[in-house]
Amino acid sequence: MAAAAQHPNIKLYTYAEVTEVSGYIGNFEVTIKQKAKSVDHNKCTGCGTCWEKCPTKVDSEFDLGLGKRKAIFIPFAQAVPNKPVIDRSTCRQFTKGKCGVCQKVCPTGAIDYDQQDEFVKEKVGAIIMATGYDLFEWEKVYGEYGYGQYPDVITGLHFERMASASGPTGGKIIRPSDGKEPKTVVFIKCVGSRDDQKGKSYCSRACCMYTAKHAHQVLEKIPDAKAYIFYMDVRTAGKMYEEFYAKTMEDGAQYIRGRVSKIYPLGDKLIVRGADTLAGVPVEIEADLVVLATAMVPAKGSEEIAKIVGFSLDKDGFFQEAHPKLGPVETTTGGVFLAGACQGPKDIPDTVAQASAAAAKAIGLLAKDQLAAEPIVSQVNEELCSGCELCKPICPYKAIDMKKISERAHGKVIERTVATVNTSLCQGCGACTVACRVGALNLKGFTNEQLLAEVEAICL
Repeated sequence: MAAAAQHPNIKLYTYAEVTEVSGYIGNFEVTIKQKAKSVDHNKCTGCGTCWEKCPTKVDSEFDLGLGKRKAIFIPFAQAVPNKPVIDRSTCRQFTKGKCGVCQKVCPTGAIDYDQQDEFVKEKVGAIIMATGYDLFEWEKVYGEYGYGQYPDVITGLHFERMASASGPTGGKIIRPSDGKEPKTVVFIKCVGSRDDQKGKSYCSRACCMYTAKHAHQVLEKIPDAKAYIFYMDVRTAGKMYEEFYAKTMEDGAQYIRGRVSKIYPLGDKLIVRGADTLAGVPVEIEADLVVLATAMVPAKGSEEIAKIVGFSLDKDGFFQEAHPKLGPVETTTGGVFLAGACQGPKDIPDTVAQASAAAAKAIGLLAKDQLAAEPIVSQVNEELCSGCELCKPICPYKAIDMKKISERAHGKVIERTVATVNTSLCQGCGACTVACRVGALNLKGFTNEQLLAEVEAICL
C-alpha cells in the first residue's frame, strides 16, 4: 500500500466513494465524492499528538469492538496515508459544539472543522472493482448460538484480531468476558455457509483453512490447551493446504464431524452441545471460548455500486462475471473488471491471482490504439421512434440516451425527441428491441425482414 501511495502515476482518494460513472470502455468519467476528513492532509505530518490528546474513546471498528479508538484516529497501524480523520458522529466538537483539543495541540494547524465534502471528476480508460466482502450477520438468525448475547462466542475475525501482534491484546488469546486465557476452545465451521434454511447455500472457501490456522495458534500459544472443531466437511483445495490440515490434527486439534445444536452458559463456561455423526453419538463440551467461522457475503453497497457502474449481480449478490471459465475477471460492461471476493468467496492466493489478471486485462486494453467492437448492436429507426423513453431504463448497459432532432413537416421545422444508441456500450442483448412498442429498435443484421428472408432461403 505504501508503494502504491508513493507511485507517481497513482492517485489515491481515501475516505471517498464513487457516486456516478458515465461513458464507455476507454472513455469513462467517474464522479468521486471526497468526504470531509476535517484534517488537512497537506499540512498533517501524522505525528499522533491529536489522537493522543483526544478525550473521546469509542469502540474500534477495525478491532470489532475488542479495542478502543479516539474520535480522531487512524483506522489501523498500516493505513495509507498514515494520517488521521475525524469521526464527526462521535467527536464532541461536532456533537456538542465544544472541545477543540485536537485543533489546539496540532503543531501544524492541520485540523479544519469547516472542511466540506467535495466532488471530483476523473477520466479513466478502465475500472477494476475490488470492493471486498462482509461477514454474515449470524446474531440475527442463530438463536441456538445465543443471538450474539454471550461475550465468549466470537467470530473468526475477532479471533484473528486477538491473535495478531498488532491487535488489541498484543497477540494474547483471551476470553472477552473476563480477560482470562481459555483452556478449551471450540471452533464451529459453516455458520451461515451451506445453510439453505438460515444462511447462504454456497461454501465460503476460506473458512476451513483459517479455522485450522486458528486451532494451530491456540495449541501453540496456550500450554495444555484443547481445540475442538465441529465441521460438515473439510475442504482443503490448495497447495500445501492438506498438509497444514494434517499438521494441525497431529498437534492435537480434534475434528468432530457434525453440527452444533445449542450453546448455553453454565457458570463461567459455555456448554457446546452437538453430535459426532461419524461415531453416531451426541457430544457435549465445556468450552471457555467458542469461535464461529461465519459466511462471506457481498459487501454493503454492492447493489448500489453495480447500478452506478452498470453491470449485474449473481443470485447471491456478488458481482457477476462475464463467463465463469472464459471470462472470470471481465463483466458484461466493456472495460470493467473484477478482482477478489467482490466476485465470490475466495482466499488470499486466489484474490491476488485474480487481481493480477484484472490488472493485466486493464493494461492490455489501455495499450491499444483502437478497440474492436461487436458488430451486432441495436440501431434506431428515427422515423418510427416516438421518444417514449421506455427503452432507456430497460437497457442494462446504459447504452441508450435521448436526443433532439429537427425535421420538416407541413411546411414547418419541428423538433422532437428520439432514442440514440451508444455503440461502444451496447452489447447486443436485444432487451430494448422487444420492449419497443412501435418496432423502432432492431439489432443490426437481425431485422424482421432479414430474419424472414433467411428463413425463406433455408426453407426453399
